[in-house]
Amino acid sequence: MDMRWGLVPSWFKQDNPSKLQFNTSNCRSDTMLSKSSYKGALLKGKRCVVLADGFYEWQQQSGGKQPYFIYFPQSKDATDKEMEGDEEWKGWRLLTMAGIFDCWEPPGGGEMLYTYTIITVDASKDVSFIHHRMPAILDGDEAIRKWLDFAEVPTQEAVKLIQPTENIVFHPVSTFVNNIRNNTPECVAPIELGAKKEVKATPSNKGMLGWLKKSQESSPQKKENDLPKWTSQFIHSPSPKKTSADVLQQWLGKQGQPAAKKHKA
Repeated sequence: MDMRWGLVPSWFKQDNPSKLQFNTSNCRSDTMLSKSSYKGALLKGKRCVVLADGFYEWQQQSGGKQPYFIYFPQSKDATDKEMEGDEEWKGWRLLTMAGIFDCWEPPGGGEMLYTYTIITVDASKDVSFIHHRMPAILDGDEAIRKWLDFAEVPTQEAVKLIQPTENIVFHPVSTFVNNIRNNTPECVAPIELGAKKEVKATPSNKGMLGWLKKSQESSPQKKENDLPKWTSQFIHSPSPKKTSADVLQQWLGKQGQPAAKKHKA
């Protein structure tokens, strides 16, 4: 099932969700039980987990903004090998961000639209020098289970899981990521601050680009004609079997440092 990022409350009465007058991509943890956009869904147990390779944040500097890629620490045995059967996944550990979802039905009837928002909290000490806010990250299977188990874990108990986490690492990346049209492995490749930030073509990232392009071209795409007009712009295409994170892990293994790090005050 596809979901649109940016929660549309079930009580929204207009015929087009794009007419929502406020941004609901993120939801502050300190107001999620008071704002009508989120309170109803949260109290009904509409809790979800949003998966991502990591997220970007920009540090304000005198010369502009420096982007960083932020993600879970990765184990030494992380690999980009494809899984077979019930084999335990040992590849890139995805971020598990806490979210709230809702279901909106067009007033005139039609297909339900599922949407979600990502909960945000005050930034943890390690990344607060980059930005003062961060996603609420559920660290570990037990935290994820409790957040999703709305039948056994009541809302007031579940919201206690929404806390900043220190279990994250980061590295600076090129301003190449600032252009939303760029969606290649260069976006997450580590750079050395102080060096030129332009992406250099190396045998390694040339290979990554070639593989990613081929993978994206072979990925099945939805036909817009098969979708309601108001949802076609929001549908997420299925991801290829490998993601930029898989390629990043391979890149890090071959290139070595700069390694991910935590900030030291």
